Amino acid sequence: MEKKISGFRGEWNFLSNFYKTDVLFDGQIYPSAEHAYQAAKTLNLDIRKKFLNLSSSEAKSFGRTFKVREDWEEVKLKIMYEIVLDKFTRNDYMTFKLAKTVGYYIEEENYWGDTFWGICKGVGQNNLGKILMKVRNILIEN
Repeated sequence: MEKKISGFRGEWNFLSNFYKTDVLFDGQIYPSAEHAYQAAKTLNLDIRKKFLNLSSSEAKSFGRTFKVREDWEEVKLKIMYEIVLDKFTRNDYMTFKLAKTVGYYIEEENYWGDTFWGICKGVGQNNLGKILMKVRNILIEN
């Protein structure tokens, strides 16, 4: 059976979008992938700037307070991929950390019911885990 990472805690906390590491999205450096993803929900640059001084959990909450861009459902997977790719290619340390997951199936297990990005109670699409594994495969091929 394949080894599995089932949650982004402990030694695997760097896989979390809340992990503090610079991420470039649309010309702006954000303090984490969560900041960048939440900011991407709007095209309003003034709103995007408000994410820069928030914690990751505050960014997630703030991302629920405004009307999202019209094309959000069509672009959110592509945007998450771009953000995760940047997160793990921006510096060698993050690339090295992700490379250490080779041989593991990555599953974003959660308890808050997110079955789009992760798995909750054994159910879900695990899109974040799939993106992480896709980025890892690209990195180890290069």
